[in-house]
Amino acid sequence: MPPKSSVPPLLRPQASVMLSRVAHSLYWMSRYIERAENLARLLDVNLQLLLDFQGFTQEGVEQHWDSILLASGDEEQFEKHYKSTDSRSVTEFFAFDLRNPNSILSSVYAARENARMIRDQISLEMWETINELYLYLHDRTSEEIWTTGAAEFFNNIKRSAHLFQGLTAATYSRNEGWEFIEFGRYLERADKTTRILDVKYHILLPSATDVGGAIDTAQWQAVLRSASALEAYRRFYVREILPWKVAEFLIFSDSFPRSLHFCVAEIDSYLRRILGETGARPRTEAARLSRRLLADLQSLNIADVLQEHGLHEFLGEAQKTLDQIGEEVVQTTMFYPAESELGEQQQQQIQQQ
Repeated sequence: MPPKSSVPPLLRPQASVMLSRVAHSLYWMSRYIERAENLARLLDVNLQLLLDFQGFTQEGVEQHWDSILLASGDEEQFEKHYKSTDSRSVTEFFAFDLRNPNSILSSVYAARENARMIRDQISLEMWETINELYLYLHDRTSEEIWTTGAAEFFNNIKRSAHLFQGLTAATYSRNEGWEFIEFGRYLERADKTTRILDVKYHILLPSATDVGGAIDTAQWQAVLRSASALEAYRRFYVREILPWKVAEFLIFSDSFPRSLHFCVAEIDSYLRRILGETGARPRTEAARLSRRLLADLQSLNIADVLQEHGLHEFLGEAQKTLDQIGEEVVQTTMFYPAESELGEQQQQQIQQQ
C-alpha cells in the first residue's frame, strides 16, 4: 500500500495529472545525473590539487581525502571496503564502486534505469545521451583511467551531464514533469554545494601560520573550482581569494546558479507548484521548511553565519533541511517505488558484465 500522505489531495493537484511513478522517475533521473556531474568535478579538482602540491606528506594526502569522505557522509561505507585512504582508493570508491550507492557509476546506472522506466515520457535525445554515458562508464576501469589520464575521463562525464541537461531544457515540455526534473536537480545541487564548501572545514591545517599561505589559498581555490565558481567569483570580487568571501559567494549569491541561495530560491518556486501552494501562508511542512531556509539566506550575511552559527553547523542544518524537503515531496507525491538505488542483484549483474 502507498504511504499515507500528510498533505490533503487538494494541495496536490499534480498527482491527478501525472502518474506518481513518472514523477518519481523524472525526479530521480535528474538528481542522479546532477550527482554524477558534481562528483566528477570534485574528484577532478582534488586530484589536480595534489599534483600541483606534490610536497604533500602521506599524512597530508590522507587528511586531504578524509576531508572529502567526511563532507560526503560516506566515510563509514568507505572504511568497510578499503584499508587505506589514498588517491587510487578514494577515486575507485567514488567513481566505480557499486557498493557505494553514491558513486558515479551507481548514479548513472540508477539515472538510466529511471529513464528506461519512462522511456515514452522523455525525448529520444535525452535517452540516447544518458544511455551513451552509461555505456561509456561501463567500458572503463580504474586502471584505464590512471593509464590514460583521469582529467579526460572526468571531463567526458561532465560534458555528457551538461549535454543531457541542455537537451532536457531544449526538448522537454514545460509541464508538471519539468517541475519535478528541475526540483530534483536544484535539490541535489544545493546539497552538493554545501558539501563542497564543507570539505574545507574538515581539512585541519597543521598550524595557524598556514592560514593564508599557498596551500590554504590553493585549497579555497579548489573549493571554488569544485563548484565551477572560480571565474564567477573573480568577476564579482576581483581581488584575491579570501576564505570568508568564498563562503559568502557560494552561500549567499543570488545570481550564481550553483550558490545555495540561488538553488533554494528555485527549489521553493518549483515546490510550490508541485504541492499546489498558491497562498502566501505555507500549508505543508516542506513549503514551511523551504520558505524558512530561503528567508534565512535572504536576511543573514556571512558575518552572521561565522559568529552566531559557525560555518560547519550552518551547512549541516541546511543539508538536514534539504533532506526533509525532499523526503516530504517524495512521500506526498511519488508513491511508486521507482529505481533510485542499485539492488544487490543489479550490482552483481553489472560486475559480471
